[in-house]
Amino acid sequence: MTTAPADPMIKQDRVPPSEPVASGPKRSSVARRLIPFGYLSPTIVLITLLMIVPIVMVISYSFRDNVIVQDNSVFAGLANYTEVLTDPDFLAAIKNTGIFITVSMVAHLLLGLGFAMMLNSPLLGNVTKSLFRVVYVLPWLFTIAVIAVIWRLLLDPSGVANYVLQTLGLINEGVNWLGDPGTALWSVTFANIWSGYPFFMISLLAGLQGIPGELYEAASVDGASPWRKFVHVTLPQLRPVIISMAVLDLIWTSQQFALIWMMTGGGPLNSTEMLSTFTYKLAFSEYEFAMASASAVVVLLLTMILAFFYVRQQRER
Repeated sequence: MTTAPADPMIKQDRVPPSEPVASGPKRSSVARRLIPFGYLSPTIVLITLLMIVPIVMVISYSFRDNVIVQDNSVFAGLANYTEVLTDPDFLAAIKNTGIFITVSMVAHLLLGLGFAMMLNSPLLGNVTKSLFRVVYVLPWLFTIAVIAVIWRLLLDPSGVANYVLQTLGLINEGVNWLGDPGTALWSVTFANIWSGYPFFMISLLAGLQGIPGELYEAASVDGASPWRKFVHVTLPQLRPVIISMAVLDLIWTSQQFALIWMMTGGGPLNSTEMLSTFTYKLAFSEYEFAMASASAVVVLLLTMILAFFYVRQQRER
């Protein structure tokens, strides 16, 4: 007895799905995961070309000699770093930068907090607050070039500052504020304070307006004085904002170049020389690009340390 052959169509229906069919969902899943990187690809390319590549080049230059201006660059090891770190001008630039940053940051915080509390006070009317906000935020609206020109005119020996001080009887003759090594650093620091405090003021004012009123009411019920309210309510609530602003101000002020360069150029007698101006002069005045690269790497490392603390503080929040 013979059996009829099986229908070939039935055999095809019982065959399990092939591998290409099963891999289709996997490919679509991988494609979906790569879509965000496709959108980010222009930004990634720009960051790579404009930031990562130059940083790598500067780091490589810092370990070599005779770079850029000559073809026969040679490996110099840590010689450039040794020469830069032992340079008296570099040490003076570190000292000036430390004074400039510290005084600017403390003044920014005190002025910003004081003006922010005044603008948040219920003792002032809405019209008065609006007027003061416009006046106090004006320095933040000017560009660095305008600020430098304004303060060069104000601090000129025959400028407004000397005229006012002579009228008040505080000085007998005009002072060359930007030409005297004893006053030049404090003059540019004052100009930086004037131009930077509005950012602190705006940020702290936003923080003050975000403090719940119930906290002050509870403090009043407990009999707390205005000073105790400030110490035990206002400052703890503003602590995250103050820390964030302080670290950001450290980073921004340490990178200040345009204001110093346009007001004094690092002079007189290196009295206002900063790390930024020192590095610039090495590269474009003395054409010591290898040493300038080493100085730039040192500045980069210091900035990265400050940035690390800022990111860490933001994560803790």
